[in-house]
Amino acid sequence: MREACGVIAIYGTSDDVAIQTYFALYAVQHRGQESAGIVVGNGHELQSVKGMGLISGVFTPEQLEGLRGHLAIGHCRYSTMGSNREENVQPVLQATDLGQIAVGHNGNIVNALELSAAALNVEQVQATTDTAVIARLIAEAPGASIGERVQRVVPRLQGSFCLVIATAKEIIAARDGMGNRPLSIGRVNGTWMLASETSALDTIGAVFERDVRPGEIIVIDSEGLRSTQLQLPVRRATCAFEYIYFSRPDSVVEGAHVHSVRRHMGRLLAEQRPVEADLVVGVPDSAVAAATGYAEASGLLYTDGFVRNRYIGRTFIEPTSQLRKLGARLKYNALPEVTGGKRVVMVDDSIVRGTTQTQLVALLREQGEAAEVHVRITSPPIRWPCFLGIDIPDPKELIAHDLDPDSIRDRIGADSLEYLTTNNLLTAIDRSREHLCLGCFNRDYPIDVQLGFDKFALEQPRGMETAPVFPRQSTLLRADSDREVVE
Repeated sequence: MREACGVIAIYGTSDDVAIQTYFALYAVQHRGQESAGIVVGNGHELQSVKGMGLISGVFTPEQLEGLRGHLAIGHCRYSTMGSNREENVQPVLQATDLGQIAVGHNGNIVNALELSAAALNVEQVQATTDTAVIARLIAEAPGASIGERVQRVVPRLQGSFCLVIATAKEIIAARDGMGNRPLSIGRVNGTWMLASETSALDTIGAVFERDVRPGEIIVIDSEGLRSTQLQLPVRRATCAFEYIYFSRPDSVVEGAHVHSVRRHMGRLLAEQRPVEADLVVGVPDSAVAAATGYAEASGLLYTDGFVRNRYIGRTFIEPTSQLRKLGARLKYNALPEVTGGKRVVMVDDSIVRGTTQTQLVALLREQGEAAEVHVRITSPPIRWPCFLGIDIPDPKELIAHDLDPDSIRDRIGADSLEYLTTNNLLTAIDRSREHLCLGCFNRDYPIDVQLGFDKFALEQPRGMETAPVFPRQSTLLRADSDREVVE
């Protein structure tokens, strides 16, 4: 499971903002590892460097040295459904009658097909993502400034979005009315910065000021920071997986320290259904904090049971079919001197298809020589797809869509399996059900996500209460950011 994008925006007092953006992007690289781009404005024009691959492979020192200006936006991205190609690398550049703009986007616009069909007055571009649609809409919207046009466009966007937009002279940012994805504001020595995570602010020494509010549009130029608050007809709904998995443990999301939230998840998970065991291990890296919380609450020893091979998952060389069968063994090694003969509690953040957990349990038993493996998951079962910017597959690919926990336990080969309950998840995050998006757990999405249930021939999973079914829609965008809008 992957989050789709990370965004950065900097308005500075010197001409080295490209280098600052470059290092800030490293702090959100985990949110997108397939492409990256930086666009810089110098008051007269926009310059860009974009490419496929990791940040370290896209930018050279010579390129960064050539990007001179006082403002910049940066973007790193995952892509799916055939959109992993050069012309879709962000930020997207778009010509307008007011000058060129660049747009970076984290999220997913569920009505992008309809909006694309309506954007008839702007010359078509090669890129086919929802971000390109947003850029075209801004270009053709009425208004004497780009900021005014953004105010016209944002209410038309249905879905999840954090936008960073650059003109030659200003930075503009916008966040959807749900506040589904995080976007924070920081400042250092007169330089303003916006980032998908507060950890990126820390990277360049910026002090966190506040989060961009849901429905807020920010403009930063030579006169400083200005804010416009839109009243959009949606409820607050931060994605629960920002706390469970996506955000770095050193980030703060909506006032909550992610590391502390995950430790609390682990403590509550230990209290739900205690199990006789000898030690606790966490699957690196997102589950480690929860595993330490589990150990603390259960009185068990926490230890490193896996060694992660950190760079294998980032190679662009496809392994052979024989190596692919090894699955998790390419990414992890077990430690028999730690787990041998022990009853082990393995804490992980989620189960999607179940393939990884099956391989990890087998790894602990075979290579790690564990006597028992008890799996504990710091999220409720994922039963439904996400349509707001996370790469969660069709329901038929989700192991919890059709199987109950006991059947999943047998499928992955564990001695026991326990998921964190929704109520305990809410307790750990310290947010009400009405202020989180839990749609992938219970199909109760905060907006009409145009699910198109007929397309997937969905049936209600066993043991679930009936959830609302949205009306049929003429358009469908499946889960992920920057969805292809021209199939």
